Amino acid sequence: MHCPKCGFEDSKVVDSRPSESNDAIRRRRECLKCGFRFTTYERREDLPLMVIKSNNKREPFDRQKLMRGLVAATVKRDIDVARLDALIDTVESNLRDKNVMEVSSKQLGEKVLRLLRKMDKVAYVRFASVYRDFEDPQEFNEELKRLGK
Repeated sequence: MHCPKCGFEDSKVVDSRPSESNDAIRRRRECLKCGFRFTTYERREDLPLMVIKSNNKREPFDRQKLMRGLVAATVKRDIDVARLDALIDTVESNLRDKNVMEVSSKQLGEKVLRLLRKMDKVAYVRFASVYRDFEDPQEFNEELKRLGK
């Protein structure tokens, strides 16, 4: 591990503990040349989560793609990006905790909708209208009725 201050390539570990989110090992290191202390994080390398599209094509899970959809659904709503990022983290963590390597886009969308409904009902309806691809106003109206229950 190279020292961020002097670039020396050798350091010693002074302290090691789980990170606050418990998804990594936090290591405090000290440069053996200049004595500068710095922090590194060690994380496991995850296998890619694959999404099975409606046409049966598989593509890697794309956080940014999902974030773009959520941002579009939450325009002019009082929801900051950090909350949306946490929602995506929750969905992804739940899938990884269950050792799911492939998920259908339908299942993924339903998981997002479940969490989004608790967060903001207007954003939920906006996301559902795109995700569920309503064909006519009646389908949209039926979703609004279900939301009111």
